Amino acid sequence: MRVGLYARVSTHDQQTLPMQLSAMAEYAARRKWKVLLEVTDVASGATSRPRREELMKAARRREIDVVLVWRLDRWGRSVADLVTSLNELQALDVGFVSLTEALDLTTPSGRALAGMLAVFAEFERDILRDRVKAGIAQARKEGRPHGRPATARAKDEKIRKLAQAGLKPGAIAEKLRISRTSVRRVLAAERP
Repeated sequence: MRVGLYARVSTHDQQTLPMQLSAMAEYAARRKWKVLLEVTDVASGATSRPRREELMKAARRREIDVVLVWRLDRWGRSVADLVTSLNELQALDVGFVSLTEALDLTTPSGRALAGMLAVFAEFERDILRDRVKAGIAQARKEGRPHGRPATARAKDEKIRKLAQAGLKPGAIAEKLRISRTSVRRVLAAERP
């Protein structure tokens, strides 16, 4: 079996990186797996993990048979992200092993556990959706604004002055670091 090791640390706990890699290398050696890739990410709750994506690309190219991680929370950003990536690996026929949790998706019981994780991911999404809806309803009830803050509206006066000075919407947007659509919306609102 060809294995790819994945270790991730946040910026404040970098001392655990060698420990994670060592434990995974020992496990792979005991299973007589050949370590082809050793990928590390240093990111705290990042939405983008480019090094993890490198490992996924290796799996898509069928260069590895198993992904080995130290802990599940090192691999997934959320339950939903975890389930999505595990489903992709399963579709690629690439195994997944989490050392600390003794989760081995190369076995039938491990695959059953992955199914339960999918149920929890859906539950997590439903709870989050309900919280957002409740928050919006409460904000409306109290007459408070909700949603993204209107950043361009705070720059209405500057937009108008720059337009009067002859700047085009694209130049205004670039100068004020807002979208052209926002500039056009402000300028359109002042027309009769």
